[in-house]
Amino acid sequence: MTSTAVRATVVVDGAYELAEGGRWADGRYVYVDILSGRLFELRDTTGPVQLARLDVPLGAVAPVGDRPDTWIAAAGTGIALLSPDGTPEWLDRPEDRTPLPSRMNDGVADPAGRFWAGSMAYDGTHGAGSLYRTDPDGTVVRVLDGLTIANGPAFTADGTTMYLADTAVGTILRCRVDPVSGDLIGGPEIFGRLREDEGSPDGMTVDEEGCLWVAMWGAGAVRRYHPDGRLLHTLAVPAPHPTSVCLHPGENRLLVTTARYGVKNPAASSGAVLGVPVSVRGTAACSWRGRC
Repeated sequence: MTSTAVRATVVVDGAYELAEGGRWADGRYVYVDILSGRLFELRDTTGPVQLARLDVPLGAVAPVGDRPDTWIAAAGTGIALLSPDGTPEWLDRPEDRTPLPSRMNDGVADPAGRFWAGSMAYDGTHGAGSLYRTDPDGTVVRVLDGLTIANGPAFTADGTTMYLADTAVGTILRCRVDPVSGDLIGGPEIFGRLREDEGSPDGMTVDEEGCLWVAMWGAGAVRRYHPDGRLLHTLAVPAPHPTSVCLHPGENRLLVTTARYGVKNPAASSGAVLGVPVSVRGTAACSWRGRC
């Protein structure tokens, strides 16, 4: 395992409270500021543009196939479709039916066109979070419960393996997925377990070589793991709370969202989007192939 203090550049000095959910979609980088409910895009030739602002927290989005500028979103207490003008059309709000005040968190579409998103209780109650799958017909299914802060779903290119972080308890889970039905094959297994002094796993992505990249909340670092679980590399970044990672599909560049939330004396890099040179590339975000 190697460690590197890299020369990270501030790509967007947004002073975001809790930027997260960075994805490369349709030739642009999109990300959210969760607590303010805002969705942004960043193109190579322009600064950030706000695409939508909701009156509820916005955890993450994925593009909707064949519907330009439409997004499926993990937002508020459920899953919604966001029209090009940002108007939400709710598919379901499953967290309205839970005993604790809760919200949706990170989410991603898989290669088969389903959308997966996690939830958490506002007070961080242990075991109160869940993982949901939104199928192409718009049905929202609870796939896992007993999580605390479900974060960073990330899929391998063939869609048969999903990685999922439970940030609050410091674990990275690996789940086998039937790419046809979307059902989990067996129970989740522990891919990685982090000590408290190593930080907490947050947003994740899989690179072109099948390795897993993990933003390490509280540690000011990004980790890269081999599929067999070996820690290959640690990159130090100039912000204590990196929240999501996105590898550019056409350039050797890593984009990292960060948070000011929970930082006593935030520097300019806290709450910014950072760019880091790396040796591998990623893939563009998958779309939700909804029929509703």
